[in-house]
Amino acid sequence: MTTVTINPLVHNEIQVVGIYFEKDIKLNTVLQKVVSAKWSRSKKCWYMECTKETCNKLRTALKGIAELDGKAMRDYFKQNSHPSVETHYNASKNDSIAHPKTDNNQSLRVQPISIPTTKEKPISYNLSNENAAALSKFNQMLTLKAYSPNTIRTYMGEFSVFLQTLGNTTAKSLDTDRVKDYLQYCHTTLQLSEHTIHSRMNALKFYYEQVLYNEKFFWEIPRPKKPYQLPNFFNQDEIVAILKGTLNVKHKTMLMLAYSSGLRVSEVVAMKTYNIDSQRMCMKIEQGKGKKDRMVGLSPVLLVMLREYCRQYKPKKEGYLFMGEIEGMPYSPRSLQKVLTTAKQRAGILKPGSIHALRHSFATHLVDRGTDVTIIQKIMGHNDIKTTMRYLHTSNKDLLKILSPLDSLNLEL
Repeated sequence: MTTVTINPLVHNEIQVVGIYFEKDIKLNTVLQKVVSAKWSRSKKCWYMECTKETCNKLRTALKGIAELDGKAMRDYFKQNSHPSVETHYNASKNDSIAHPKTDNNQSLRVQPISIPTTKEKPISYNLSNENAAALSKFNQMLTLKAYSPNTIRTYMGEFSVFLQTLGNTTAKSLDTDRVKDYLQYCHTTLQLSEHTIHSRMNALKFYYEQVLYNEKFFWEIPRPKKPYQLPNFFNQDEIVAILKGTLNVKHKTMLMLAYSSGLRVSEVVAMKTYNIDSQRMCMKIEQGKGKKDRMVGLSPVLLVMLREYCRQYKPKKEGYLFMGEIEGMPYSPRSLQKVLTTAKQRAGILKPGSIHALRHSFATHLVDRGTDVTIIQKIMGHNDIKTTMRYLHTSNKDLLKILSPLDSLNLEL
């Protein structure tokens, strides 16, 4: 019988329950219908709401179908059931870093800490006084170094999960060997993806080297090798189908803007009306990724569409080009992602790909046309040419010149 394992998991800065098992279509159906589970491409697992009720529902639904290993979740709920629960971590090298132990002799208080997320409800963590102070200093240093809000949210979330695991053991008392134990736990028990572990390591590296000033603390800690993945992109016929399947002028203009200049979704929604220069046929991207400004070309076809959009919607010259539902606020990135999803469904496109796939499509199609890769790097705003070079692997420009040995066979089909 298949074994289903459930573990605590942070996904998109939200505490959820990660569900792990070998591929089983029947179990997929049960998860979707019974506990409204969703599939995470980044974590490579199913996940559901982090409550005892959903875990109990899952246990009931799996009777006779699979065995449920819920030990990690039982420990998690026991540890987080009351803000006053006192936990003790045995720092002995023989004990797992992932399992704090109860010790009635300990009198350290535990503070509930809320971490802001992109969602309406913050994540709450119960941290010891010293670790709560460490989290506060961590946040202060991120702010003083002027990291972006998204980076601060990500680092705060990853570091908070780490502190939650430590219980009453202070983060500053750990050496590199103990941090290795924790990362091994992330690999083997939590089964986090390589990308997630890299993100967590970046947060820990920032704390130990930028907050505690422990130079070269992470030199002895190896990073997991990331899988080499080609970016998702659409061919030109699919781009046409997506745009034709978008009936709303505002929505179509936003998708055309993203594809025409290879913009990120954040850059599309943050575009200001006054940054469109129709005389010089260019657009200014203000404070893109890495807090960098750059100039990109303005497509004549897009300019026609922009004029039609402005005629209908009349955006303010001093404000956002694409306004959201709230006056003075930009259009929601999530809403734009939904626009693309709807357009793909109308066009019958099953290929995975978000708004960022339009950016990948832009770069890939430029490579197909023989555009110099250094020019593409400048347009895309890449720091490292290696990031741009990967589009050489998505292009079919060179592949079309190669004759397959199959084509030279004298086959009568």
